[in-house]
Amino acid sequence: MPELPEVEVVRRGLERHVAGRTVDKVTVLHPRAVRRHLAGATDFADAVAGRTVAGARRRGKYLWLPVGEDALLAHLGMSGQLLVGDPARPLSPHVRAVFTFTDDGPDLRFTDQRTFGHLLFVPGGADLPGPIAHIAPDPLEAAFDGAAFAAKLRRRRTGIKRALLDQSLISGVGNIYADEALWRARLHWARATDTASRPEITSLVAAIREVMTTALAAGGTSFDSLYVNVNGESGYFDRSLAVYGQADRPCPRCGTPVRRDPFMNRSAYTCPRCQPRPRNGRW
Repeated sequence: MPELPEVEVVRRGLERHVAGRTVDKVTVLHPRAVRRHLAGATDFADAVAGRTVAGARRRGKYLWLPVGEDALLAHLGMSGQLLVGDPARPLSPHVRAVFTFTDDGPDLRFTDQRTFGHLLFVPGGADLPGPIAHIAPDPLEAAFDGAAFAAKLRRRRTGIKRALLDQSLISGVGNIYADEALWRARLHWARATDTASRPEITSLVAAIREVMTTALAAGGTSFDSLYVNVNGESGYFDRSLAVYGQADRPCPRCGTPVRRDPFMNRSAYTCPRCQPRPRNGRW
């Protein structure tokens, strides 16, 4: 699933190519794309048509386009893409919705091969859509409070990686960047949150920001053709991954083979030397 850097790359593309334009028509090609808009596809299309896009915003892994006082909210799911291009280009079989604009310029297509993503019109949601109000600020937002995050983290009784994946605690961090940040901070994924010191948490937040900023500069992480920006271009941060997906390869810091452990139906990657496993860890 795309994480914060990948979604931020898409947001920046939407800001550049869609902001300031007025939607002429919305064509919903698959009902699953708007399944959370309970009034249905026709109501969704009518609500967005004629509205001018004021910008592009993001919280964690969610994107939204403010349209007046309302919002067009999007989640990319496992394979969602928001692609800008020539309206005359061929229509992919995986396109779920098409937005055309009154200026007859490039259209916007929501493409989603696995159909886990969704679009939703949210009345009054321009500043922060209600359906995502429970999601915590991400570490790149001005609203992120490091001291409050540290206090909440230490009150949890769980493993530190599990806590990082909790979007109500800190948003935008997924499997990839959790592993990479923990490696940079020299913390094992099973480290109990209530045993982490404030300096360790400060170091971890700095590592999260560092790895995400570096990933953003590389256009995000693209393991296959599904993770692309609005122009269909892949990111290349996968070339810089230290531990994620690097099982049995040498740690870039000390040369010890990277270890892979099962974790929440996924995997966790660590360097056994740089990130020693805690005796009383939590999963």
